[in-house]
Amino acid sequence: MSTSAENFFSNPEPLLATLARLFASEGAAREVAILANSTASMKQTNYDNWNGGTYGYTLYLQVPYWFFNQIGSELENSENKISEKALFLLKPYGNDNEYLEKVSIAPALADDENWRDKAKAWLTGDGVSNQGRVRSDNIASRTMDGLLFRSQPEIYLYKALKSSGVSFAPLPVFVRGGENYRRIEPDFFLVKDGIALVVEVDGDTVHHETPAEAHARTTMLAHEGVHVERVRASECETQELANTCAKKIMQAIAKLKASR
Repeated sequence: MSTSAENFFSNPEPLLATLARLFASEGAAREVAILANSTASMKQTNYDNWNGGTYGYTLYLQVPYWFFNQIGSELENSENKISEKALFLLKPYGNDNEYLEKVSIAPALADDENWRDKAKAWLTGDGVSNQGRVRSDNIASRTMDGLLFRSQPEIYLYKALKSSGVSFAPLPVFVRGGENYRRIEPDFFLVKDGIALVVEVDGDTVHHETPAEAHARTTMLAHEGVHVERVRASECETQELANTCAKKIMQAIAKLKASR
């Protein structure tokens, strides 16, 4: 086996980096989020004495517990997708003695001295949130102030809106019941001066909708009189830019109010 191949089993980071790029090019946000938020390790999990000894390895991807919960029913599917692509990447480096057997995604153990107090608080309802968690096709993999976000630009905009004093909800869940059931999770929902406004951050690595798809997703609220404002991720790629973007959003609300 070449030196490069040996490195894959002792240090899987180059493999993960390449996998993340390939999945990103396909728009596979769930798999990119798993790879980016995991602690990876390769461990020998199988052995056969055939041909002087054959060693099978498992790629373990340990993710935060709250992130693991979002994967839900797609866990096995993601393991298989990552495994298949990893096997393809390792083909040029393989031999008859060492091989990747499988990929296993598991929650990382939590190191928290106060876990008992937090568990008791949870039992009383403290900290319970309906913030978007279950869209396994587009996982919210970042946290700030105990809230979930899908990208860094969203976090910058969250900080800017928080500083502005406006009432808003990041990544809320809206459900429409009845025969035409729908569930959506807009990036932000703002309420100010009697104006209800949805803000969507478009164009980052986790949003792959076309304009038509994005419009169709928000019509559920737009048809009920909620205004929709779309901003580019590039407008929020730094905190300073996000602050300016938040001011523009406030100005848009002021114009909507004046036009009533």
